[in-house]
Amino acid sequence: MDSGIEKLAKVFKVLGDYNRLGIVMVISKASRTVTEIINATGMSQTLVSFHLRVLRKAEVVTTRREGPFIYYSLANPSLMDIIDELSHVINAGSEMEKILEK
Repeated sequence: MDSGIEKLAKVFKVLGDYNRLGIVMVISKASRTVTEIINATGMSQTLVSFHLRVLRKAEVVTTRREGPFIYYSLANPSLMDIIDELSHVINAGSEMEKILEK
């Protein structure tokens, strides 16, 4: 059984991949099928399926079946709030570096 810190480290490691982070952003607003994710990201079906498998194993995404379609969504929508906050921190950091260089 993973401790809380181990689970957190696993999620950060999984999200550290550019393609997986892109998939998370695509499904952050609404559940999507593999085809919709492929169209939004431009990745191949094989690559999208691989990364979705990794995201599911890390419990970042969940699935639901509707007829022949499987929809992927964030297991916890609050994850996008964390990603947004980190994005702001990074942008703020870049602006701070510019100010310090003057």
